[in-house]
This record gives sequence, C-alpha cells and structure tokens, in this order.
Amino acid sequence: MRKVERGGMGLWIIGVGALLILIGVVVRYGGFAWFGRLPGDIHVETGSTRVYVPLVSMILVSVALTLLLNLVLRLLRR
Repeated sequence: MRKVERGGMGLWIIGVGALLILIGVVVRYGGFAWFGRLPGDIHVETGSTRVYVPLVSMILVSVALTLLLNLVLRLLRR
C-alpha cells in the first residue's frame, strides 16, 4: 500500500464531511422521499402489527455502495 502524502488524509476527511453535509441537505428537503416506497418493498399491516421489509431499496443501496467502493479503490491504486 502506498503512503499518503502529508495533508492527504485531511483532505479525504474534509471531502467525506462535505459529501455527508450535501447528502444531509438533500435528505432534509425531500430529495429522497421516494426511497423506501419502491415497488418490491414489502409493507404488511394487520391490526396493531406492522412489518416493513425494504427489499428493493436495500438492493439499490448495495449496488450504489459497491460501485462507489470500486471507484474509490481504483482511484487509490493509481
């Protein structure tokens, strides 16, 4: 594994923080209102019991995180 230059780790932390702030603003103002209501997400309500299984939503999250992680790892190998 290669060494991180001086200040390089700080820039990564700042970048991740900025990304989290951006995601937080988008979520706060309804940018992800559709998430969790996709076709294939299972909702069952009977009496006082509620069961919610976000199957398709979690598959979408898994694919997105896999692509992001692969991109980051390819950039780090250079």
